[in-house]
Amino acid sequence: MNVEPFEVRAALLEDGQLAELFVEHPIAQRLVGNIYKGRVENVLPGMEAAFVNVGAERNAFLYVGDTGAVWKEDDPGEKIRPRNIRDILKPKQEIVVQVTKEAIGTKGARVTTNLTLPGRYLVLMPTMDYVGVSRRIADDKERGRLRAIADRLKQPGVGIIVRTVAEGHSEEELTRDAEFLKRLWTKIQHREHATAAPSMLYKDLGLVFRIVRDLFTEGIHRLWIDSPHEYERVQELLDMMSPQLKDRVKLYSNRERSLFQAHGLEEEIEKAIKRRVWLKCGGYIIIDQTEAFVIIDVNTGKFVGSTNLADTVLRTNLEAAEEIARQLRLRDLAGIIIVDFIDMESAEHRARVLSTLETALKRDRTTVHVLGLTQLGLVEMTRKKVRQGLGAELLRPCPYCEGRGRVLAEETMASKVRRELKEMLFRSEHEAILVEVHPSVAALLIGTGGANLKELEQETGRAIFIRGSEQSHLEGMRVRATGKRDEVERMALPVHAGEVLELKVEEPHVNNPQDGIARVEGYVVNIEGGAEAVGERVKVEIVRAFRTYAKGRIVGALPERRVPSAG
Repeated sequence: MNVEPFEVRAALLEDGQLAELFVEHPIAQRLVGNIYKGRVENVLPGMEAAFVNVGAERNAFLYVGDTGAVWKEDDPGEKIRPRNIRDILKPKQEIVVQVTKEAIGTKGARVTTNLTLPGRYLVLMPTMDYVGVSRRIADDKERGRLRAIADRLKQPGVGIIVRTVAEGHSEEELTRDAEFLKRLWTKIQHREHATAAPSMLYKDLGLVFRIVRDLFTEGIHRLWIDSPHEYERVQELLDMMSPQLKDRVKLYSNRERSLFQAHGLEEEIEKAIKRRVWLKCGGYIIIDQTEAFVIIDVNTGKFVGSTNLADTVLRTNLEAAEEIARQLRLRDLAGIIIVDFIDMESAEHRARVLSTLETALKRDRTTVHVLGLTQLGLVEMTRKKVRQGLGAELLRPCPYCEGRGRVLAEETMASKVRRELKEMLFRSEHEAILVEVHPSVAALLIGTGGANLKELEQETGRAIFIRGSEQSHLEGMRVRATGKRDEVERMALPVHAGEVLELKVEEPHVNNPQDGIARVEGYVVNIEGGAEAVGERVKVEIVRAFRTYAKGRIVGALPERRVPSAG
């Protein structure tokens, strides 16, 4: 666990390899697990749902199946089905709900009236009359023992689920956990009666405590944490929950290398947000995520095998199957997932790859269903969506491409700027205009020897000054000045004849190899005989300044003003 002021991270390592990563930003409001006293804003019979105001930015979504309200038909064999939402909820009605899914994108959080309060060994369900034991506990005798304890601890009208971690623990430990949860529920009830909707009645624990509560079990060999404060709090929590695990918690105090760097995790996290994942054999997988699907493509890449094509394909697919299962957990990808393995002609090979994938997915704590191969030879599967994936936690959409992953080509952008300039100038009476764009776009707008710029000026009848700037986005255009020609020209030209500057020679001139090129705010300075000084800073006297470039020569005098190069 790495604890920083703006970010808390917990990494789960299995066999020395990063298997799961949890990230939480303390300044951001996490909703899942929180219990609210909400107010029904509107009821939608067509969706069999209601929107509930819990005080968040967007109203929460409550589906009729999450209300716990069911009814039976007269026929005893008829399935239990939800009642009509209008029979359960009315606008402005106050209800107590718990968040089960975070708000994602434009969707608000999802809530339920079936409340759950998780403890170390038990989950208390105050609104459901039920006793259950985790399915992961396979031993029938142990299941019977735990169910008997749960029956003794259960109160009328209140449910209890025994968690997997309770296996092998004493009735005394489970009783202590149950008493803690009952006291917690009593406090929540008192707050409900004392506050008006919308209000928060219970806030779930932070990431550090949730990890200790839910994941730190006998199966964990070591827990490292780099915060002395959180280390002490974890020790105090374990005093109440699992004292026998306290000696497995270690404080990391090396100031020279961070905790995650010491375990090689920073590099693994960077890989986990990249589109391409390389396999050990030399093949790779491509992971693309859309609104509706997660699409994974498998490729042989640099792996050419050593026997035959079928064997090469099989080995690549087998390794990819295991890596795909790991990436699903690590990135927390969910929803409909389509995997395009490399085509295999052998039915036996296809079965082996599918079996390998299903086996690797068994380590995933989130529900995954592999539906098999489609008619197109694609593996179709689903993974339950509980929270936002790793990419949503660590990344944000590009403000320029808005998630497209691409930007306009220079030629397309130059044409767009040209059209906008014409439209702008035809609507105005200004003699001249100065615009700033990316250097690669500026080069196209100006053209060889300024030919494109001259043509544009002839079409508009105005003086147009184009300035390239490395600070400009490839898809951006900024109007720097408009007005009389002489005034705009003075602003457009960053250098003047007779001026002495210190510039960095960036490259040789394309047409005159003996000359060098420097730039001032994207404006080109052609330095006579400057090719020998490429990469160096020299003193340059401006001989002549033109609209699109200036001519200069190297001198020995001190510069009158210093201008940092664009490079």
